[in-house]
Amino acid sequence: MGAKARKASKKAVKKASSQFPNSDSKTASADFLPLEGNPSRELPETKPQLNKATVLYIGRIPHGFYEKEMEAYFKQFGAIKRLRIARNKKTGKSKHFGFIEFENPQVAEVVADCMHNYLLFEHLLQVHIIPPEHVHPKLWRGFNYKYKPVDYVQIERKQHNKVRTLEEHKKLVEKILKQDARRRKRIEAAGIDYECPEIVGSVQPAPKKIKFDEE
Repeated sequence: MGAKARKASKKAVKKASSQFPNSDSKTASADFLPLEGNPSRELPETKPQLNKATVLYIGRIPHGFYEKEMEAYFKQFGAIKRLRIARNKKTGKSKHFGFIEFENPQVAEVVADCMHNYLLFEHLLQVHIIPPEHVHPKLWRGFNYKYKPVDYVQIERKQHNKVRTLEEHKKLVEKILKQDARRRKRIEAAGIDYECPEIVGSVQPAPKKIKFDEE
């Protein structure tokens, strides 16, 4: 190799080495080695994932602390988006647990920290944050619906006062006789010596002697 070739090779080595930073250079903290002819880049700092949960579970709700009272009490922490209390479908009574959703996740976190095990009307409230992936899609169905329990007294009153036709009365009598036959078989299978009284009825429907007034 001649002198000119050695000089050319040294220049090529220096040029290549100048493209890679040394450990003492300012770019030593770069996360990636730069591509040829491109400057080095640093990765953006990864920020911790923010809490996005806004729904809270509230358990051990005392008697008398219902939707209006809960809304008036918890709105002092922040804006409330939705609120509901689990109720019995037949009676409409509270099941003593419910859910509340705030507009700001930070407010929900503060409420969970402050109100968990808080003594309210001799009840220790149980307040927990529900992660968004665990919130049931049907949780807020009918949340603004004022529940009215089924009036079974009214239903029974209408059933009693109903005037039946001859065909409807025959079906009613047949149903009663079938129930009586099944009852007799169960008594015999149990080994009980008992004579069931005969059911006396008329095929013709009788007029209603007692009719309850509708309120």
